[in-house]
Amino acid sequence: MLTNFDLEKMVDTSDEWIRSRTGIVERRIADAGTATSDLALPAAQAALRQAEMEAEELDLIIVATVTPDMVFPCTAAVLQRRLGAEAAAFDLVVGCTGFVYGLVLAREVIASGSHDHVLVVGAETLSTITDWEDRSTCVLFGDAAGAAIVGPVEEGRGILGYSLGNDGANADALKIPAGGSRMPTSQETVANRLHYLTMNGPEVFKFAVRTMADASEKVVRAAGLSMKDIDVVIPHQANLRIIDAAAKRFNLPYERFVHNLERYGNTSAASIPLALDESVREGRIKRGDVILLSSFGAGLSWGSVVMRW
Repeated sequence: MLTNFDLEKMVDTSDEWIRSRTGIVERRIADAGTATSDLALPAAQAALRQAEMEAEELDLIIVATVTPDMVFPCTAAVLQRRLGAEAAAFDLVVGCTGFVYGLVLAREVIASGSHDHVLVVGAETLSTITDWEDRSTCVLFGDAAGAAIVGPVEEGRGILGYSLGNDGANADALKIPAGGSRMPTSQETVANRLHYLTMNGPEVFKFAVRTMADASEKVVRAAGLSMKDIDVVIPHQANLRIIDAAAKRFNLPYERFVHNLERYGNTSAASIPLALDESVREGRIKRGDVILLSSFGAGLSWGSVVMRW
């Protein structure tokens, strides 16, 4: 665990500064040498146990991550091997929106009749791409993993609708500059610290508030519902001020919004499955509840899903 007080000793910041601007108090950091698949594995195993399924019953594994074990093979392939599954497997690189994209893809392949059970994992070791000398970003992120198994359900349950999108014009607002074909790794890129995450915070903030609200309202209407029909909202856990702004925009009681970022920070693709799992285990989400998941991330991407639990 890395607290705000720990960060005070690392960079020029303070507990009060971090809390007032983000709502974050502490975050979890993986041990040195821990790879993303090391976090994804127990999350996937827990999802299988909860679903009372064996890994051999999976048809597809999707891992949403921006911190893969390696460039290739995909982390989903590593996870498949470690689970003992025989499923097809691939990664999604959509940043914080990855888990929502994964749910939508799972829903569509199941609806097509080609698959029955899809494991969707959001897993990140963001500590490996965080510049611990940059106080504007290092206070934000944590490591985590969450997973869900998507399968056929009766009419009127499960995913009722979704909205996905991307604004490539603002792609540079959230990125890792070097390490790809545009700027291959070199002594110069390493020396200039270009392999760490960079973010235009104000631009991402404005984008998040606008797109989360627009996409959520769109998907709720498309499902034949209104915002007052939503029992629980699970937004991407990036910043408490963004969640506050969304609550005002949705005109919903703040109590319907889940937030746990004060304990975990921004865990990117893992944030929504982590909050979803905690909400279910704590009894906050019950069978029949209408749930809204809403996220934004690199790309700049956005995605909202409405489902009946």
